[in-house]
Amino acid sequence: METDAAVVFDGLRPYLLGVAYRLTGIWADAEDAVADAWPRWARHAAEVDEPRGWLTRVVARIALDQLRSARVRRETYVGPWLPEPVVTSIHATATSADPVETVLWEESVRMAFLVVLDQLTAEQRLAVVLHDAVGLDFVEVADVIGCSAAAARQHASRGRRRLDAAALPPRAPVGEQWAVLGELSMALQSGDAERLTTLLAPDVVLTGDGGGQVSAARRPLVGSAEVGRFLHGLSSRYADLAQFQPALVNGEPGFVIRVETDRPQDAKVAVYTFSVRAGRIEAVYGILAPAKVTRVPAFGELA
Repeated sequence: METDAAVVFDGLRPYLLGVAYRLTGIWADAEDAVADAWPRWARHAAEVDEPRGWLTRVVARIALDQLRSARVRRETYVGPWLPEPVVTSIHATATSADPVETVLWEESVRMAFLVVLDQLTAEQRLAVVLHDAVGLDFVEVADVIGCSAAAARQHASRGRRRLDAAALPPRAPVGEQWAVLGELSMALQSGDAERLTTLLAPDVVLTGDGGGQVSAARRPLVGSAEVGRFLHGLSSRYADLAQFQPALVNGEPGFVIRVETDRPQDAKVAVYTFSVRAGRIEAVYGILAPAKVTRVPAFGELA
């Protein structure tokens, strides 16, 4: 019955959204992929013995098409590209009933991890996510990609090598991350350049995604001196115009910044998140592109 099919589908929706978001890096695309899977499920539900695996493969095929189309669009994208952030209250937990929040606690949903995933080919990304994060075997992965199991295994192997080469820092304890971000805020507010430099790793990288619509660095900034100057300049420029609020960004500490400005080139909403290792910031991710911050909750919802 369609009612039974709907109950099964709704029960799997948070999981499917998490799979699609890992694959696409865009929450709207993830929602579209899951929505597109529903009519296929409604037609075939009565014939399926393992709904989770069947729907995973369907959603992954849709996401693969989205990824391939995105690669073409990305060729004309202005400046660096970052995934769409998933922003929640600092009080969000892994046991939340919110389907958005339930996907945020896995390593493969961290902003730093998604950024490296985006450097893989569509096939490598699919193989890594579906096998390593989701647990499909390589026969199932091959079925999604449209290749042999051996080729799927090779896609995953190549993807893993690129992930290993990135040497991502492990997820730091939340308390340590908040402590570092608190120090960063105080250094910026006081204009203490020396203090700021001690919080930034020597080879820190700042990546800003303005999508060519608002002001943002058109290339990644590298090194504590360059990144420190940039952050200090932003803080000075918007000191009287900006409101900051702590938030979780893809399950890790960050900030939502809202700016009251009439200048069209200024981002009205920006989301910043960080990678921290051994008490220092190794990476800063600033998502300012208007299309990627439309789902950021209002300040009142983040309190």
